[in-house]
Amino acid sequence: MTTTALLSSSLVFQPIKPCKPFLPRNHRIPRPRFPLCSAEPTHLMKGGDGGRRSPVDGGRRSPRRGPHGTSRRSAVKKSFAQEQVVFTTPVARDPVVAIIGGGVAGLVCALTLEERGIRSTVFDTGIHGLGGRMATRIIDSRTFIFDHAAQFFTVSDLRFQKLVDRWLEKGLVREWKGLLVELEAGGRASPVPYSASRYVGTKGMRSLMDSIISQSNMANIVRPCWISKLEPFNGTWRLAEREKPHGQFDAVVIAHNGKCANRLLSSSGLPQLTKQMKTLELSSIWALLAAFEDPLPISQNRDFEGAFVKGVDSLSWMGNNTSKLFPLQSDLPQCWTFFSTAAYGKRNKVPQENIPNATAEKVKDDILEGVESALGLSKGSLQKPFYTRVQLWGAALPTNSPEIPCIFDPNGRAGICGDWLLGSSVEAAALSGMSLAHHVSTLLIYCFLVQVQVYL
Repeated sequence: MTTTALLSSSLVFQPIKPCKPFLPRNHRIPRPRFPLCSAEPTHLMKGGDGGRRSPVDGGRRSPRRGPHGTSRRSAVKKSFAQEQVVFTTPVARDPVVAIIGGGVAGLVCALTLEERGIRSTVFDTGIHGLGGRMATRIIDSRTFIFDHAAQFFTVSDLRFQKLVDRWLEKGLVREWKGLLVELEAGGRASPVPYSASRYVGTKGMRSLMDSIISQSNMANIVRPCWISKLEPFNGTWRLAEREKPHGQFDAVVIAHNGKCANRLLSSSGLPQLTKQMKTLELSSIWALLAAFEDPLPISQNRDFEGAFVKGVDSLSWMGNNTSKLFPLQSDLPQCWTFFSTAAYGKRNKVPQENIPNATAEKVKDDILEGVESALGLSKGSLQKPFYTRVQLWGAALPTNSPEIPCIFDPNGRAGICGDWLLGSSVEAAALSGMSLAHHVSTLLIYCFLVQVQVYL
């Protein structure tokens, strides 16, 4: 798919009324592929006070500019008790974009904006590092490592392949050729065909995310930070964390999902984005990290490194981080990541920020019992792990997807990106971030070029 096709296939909200910004006849400035809100000086419009009128409202007097540099029309159709923000102020000479969420989509969006000369600030909640579900937990040593979300990724799109090739050249990722199987309850294993190259971070998935953004010159990182308020102010977006201001921005990107994103958008003045986000349905997945002194008894199952588990209620995946990340070292603790099924996660869902001890213990026992069932072991025969930790991914995987790269609102200079829009994969997240970055940069650059030409 070409960049043009990627842009045209995105969901771009149309203005409430068709916007026709004034543009002098200069064919050197390409028109964007989406209609824009009015962003040029009103003294160049026809009609209105003193013979000046805006073409945006079909010749009527321009609506009164509010204190936030936006136009809020009372006739705008309300959704979720909000009125649509319509920015009418000029774009700054050196615009800055706020990106809320430092997972793959958000970071690739920031890097793509940088390629087009636009600065950004990425706000992420991660305490230990960036990456979102490209999460890695390091316990005590550099060889005691768990990838506890994304386990590997594949490539099918040429644009993502170019990005991965750069990561390969820098040694940030490598191809993973470990045996991957489908494992049925009772221990019967079938190899998964090697139809596409599989990649992993050389030092874990999180290190990949930390490395790629550390090489950026135009993306600022703020973490840990929980942006709790998003509001229009003087023609920009003003962000705050529990009333603590975090600056003003010319455009905003929402690169995360779940209840936090819904809460943030609920009073933002972006009802169409809010409506789209609320259609998202997410499943919950439990992750169990377990370290064993000795290898698990899987030799009869061809010594696999990863397995998609079938027929076990509490287990859908098991992956050996030690053999994946350190294939040439055999004397290390065996660090495994186990995932529950979505059905199990739904039945045992609790607030992920405060997991009761009793629930954590139950989930650990259920998943380890599931491991025994998957490997065909008798109950209680699995060796006891010397380290365990459970984590609930409350917004793990989408159960529905609009199958579009991104959602963009040019009136509000805001958009949403994330893997859930195209499916659920690292590649989907990266392509979504790229797509939204192209939309945002096209809007900002176009508006600025119009302003420059107007003033010449």
